[in-house]
Amino acid sequence: MIVGLAFISSMLVVILVDDFLLANFVIPGDTAALALDIETNPARFGFAVAGYLVVLVLDSIIAIALYVVLKKANESLAMLTAALRLFYAITLMFGLFSLVLQLIDVYGYASIKLVGYLFFAFHLLVLGYSVFKSGYLPKWLGIILMFASFTYIVFFVDINLPEIISVGIMLIMAIAELSLSIWLLVNRNQLSYAD
Repeated sequence: MIVGLAFISSMLVVILVDDFLLANFVIPGDTAALALDIETNPARFGFAVAGYLVVLVLDSIIAIALYVVLKKANESLAMLTAALRLFYAITLMFGLFSLVLQLIDVYGYASIKLVGYLFFAFHLLVLGYSVFKSGYLPKWLGIILMFASFTYIVFFVDINLPEIISVGIMLIMAIAELSLSIWLLVNRNQLSYAD
């Protein structure tokens, strides 16, 4: 239940922050513009930072909860799944604080974010494999999560893809995590023996 609720909450907060609070907020590579944007829109930037911090806390909770759900099947894979999610959260938190303190520009933040998303893609790959091999979670969920890990890698390598393919990739990424979240929420009572 914790994993499902945290996944869905995290997704909603990211949409709010990325698409509404930070849309067109900074000029890439221009630290002076970033400083001016922060100065003229402190509340909006503060809400965006707070939103990302909430997401990173939720990601940490998800990592621990996934470990609990998956440890019955394979403790080593469960630990790796959780560790990769935590590495992702820590990397993005480092990048966010560096950006807020203006130690880096938006390009530097984008580079750090890319490293974080690579951790996340590997997290999804290991998570998908763990789900597939668990025996008590549906194999189709494992397959879609592993497939989603490759779409993250393709999407964040910054290949110029046609818009329809980019939208399709984003849908696959959302559907994979949302499917796991909904399945865990609906079937949480069946997993009591996995604790």
